[in-house]
Amino acid sequence: MKDEVYTHSFIDKWTDSKQIVLPVVVGDTLEIRRYEGIGSMKPGPYGILEPIGTVLDNYSSIDLVVVPGVAFDREKNRLGHGKGYYDKILPQLAAYKIGICFPFQLVEKVPADSFDVKMDAIIVGASEI
Repeated sequence: MKDEVYTHSFIDKWTDSKQIVLPVVVGDTLEIRRYEGIGSMKPGPYGILEPIGTVLDNYSSIDLVVVPGVAFDREKNRLGHGKGYYDKILPQLAAYKIGICFPFQLVEKVPADSFDVKMDAIIVGASEI
């Protein structure tokens, strides 16, 4: 999406030494699938390339999650696009969660409820909060 940090270079850099999994939109939820190279991707419902690899059901094997968002605040709250995809899956992940955004997406305050999952860190451009 145009308002999300481009992560394909990061994925390409680590794909030979790490198991990379990516979200796939399935109805109103996200499914996690193994990334098996750029040739195993197809456009999803929002035009974003999504992997067609094996579904990952064991979320305990995930140790790092890089999460996009529309906006983040210094309290490590995240605002998404309003569809609730990440709101549904983040509570199931014990992994370290890093929000990534452009500098203009770091705002004073993001509306957050008690059930919203905070990020463990936020990377803005080249710096971490």
